[in-house]
Amino acid sequence: MADGQRADARRNYSRILAVAEREVAVHGAGASLEQIARTAGVGSATVRRHFPTRRALLEAVSRERVEALRVRAEELTGRGDSRAALLEWLGDVVVYSVAARGLAAALAYEGTPVHENSCSATLEAAAAPLLRRAVQDGAFAADVTVGDLITLIVGIVLATEHHPDPAVRADRLFRMAVAGLSPPG
Repeated sequence: MADGQRADARRNYSRILAVAEREVAVHGAGASLEQIARTAGVGSATVRRHFPTRRALLEAVSRERVEALRVRAEELTGRGDSRAALLEWLGDVVVYSVAARGLAAALAYEGTPVHENSCSATLEAAAAPLLRRAVQDGAFAADVTVGDLITLIVGIVLATEHHPDPAVRADRLFRMAVAGLSPPG
């Protein structure tokens, strides 16, 4: 949101974002933009003016969680076993993505370059030191990228979101993938 906006535009933005957070939590990434507009008491054009794309809305809704994951990566960088630190952070990304319906969709690239996806760009920058250290320690292959790992998580979370227990299923699939990517030393 631009800082130079009028007070009513800032209020609309805040109201739309609060409603969108609730709607995405219930309906996931496919939450109705029209329903968000109605519930926020604004027109759909106002929603689109603030959030020109669904991705922009999902990124705004996910901003706090992405920031928490960025901080978590900083906390884990340089701690103990590099493999364990990276896997702990990736596990946090899985847990957040399952719990925060819409986060996986915000992280998905869908043909969008990473620099145009603020959620993914933030997480890639945050996790780069974790992965770099794990690669240096021989815990991960040198050609694995943070983008690869986020894409894997997005796929797992999206594939399990309609499972009766998505958290358990996503965790199981993530652990199976990790065993293939980085078997314990």
